[in-house]
Formats: sequence, structure tokens, C-alpha cells
Amino acid sequence: MRCVVTVDHEIPVREPLKVSPGDSVQVGDQDAEWPAFVFVTARWGAGWMPARHLDIDGAAGTVRVAYDTTELAASRGEAVDVIRDDPDSGWSWCRNAVGGEGWVPHRALAAE
Repeated sequence: MRCVVTVDHEIPVREPLKVSPGDSVQVGDQDAEWPAFVFVTARWGAGWMPARHLDIDGAAGTVRVAYDTTELAASRGEAVDVIRDDPDSGWSWCRNAVGGEGWVPHRALAAE
């Protein structure tokens, strides 16, 4: 599906986190703005990921589903292709015209 970016989306300063099934992480707070997400810390980085992709026991978690926290910087008016939609979290994995990929929130997208 092709979408147009309706508002600029800036990416976080921290490096993206990529986790695989079986990885152990420390589970932090739930995001107030995006309640499907919890902040996780692994040995090699940290980032937000959907809690439903984890088996959580207190502050410890085991990754059940591979996840990449990469976000795509996008500018208002830019066209992007939605590669994978995640309606439960409110984000879509998108590809821009030069081949860059990452997550963009639904609130920044409109169908073309």
C-alpha cells in the first residue's frame, strides 16, 4: 500500500535495537503514549518494542518474536510504501523512495 506522510517523523537519537527469539532483555516501563510498547534493554542496546512479543516475568523478559526498532525519518508530503502494518501497535514498517526502511506511526500516514 502506498501512503503519504502527513507530518514529519524524526527518529530517536539512540541506535536501533534488533532482537531475536530467545534473547534475554530487561523490561522497563510501559510507554504512556504507545501503551502496546515497553522499554527493553539488552546487552547490546535498548529501545521500545511491543510487549506482546515478549514473555515477561517481573523485570526480565525473553523475546518470542524477532523485532527491529529502526524508525524511518520521513518528511511531510513524502510518499512511502507500507511493507508491513502493525495495527495493534499503531505503526507501519515502510520503505521510502531511496530504499530506506523503518517504522512510521499511523498518525503520520494517510493513504495515497
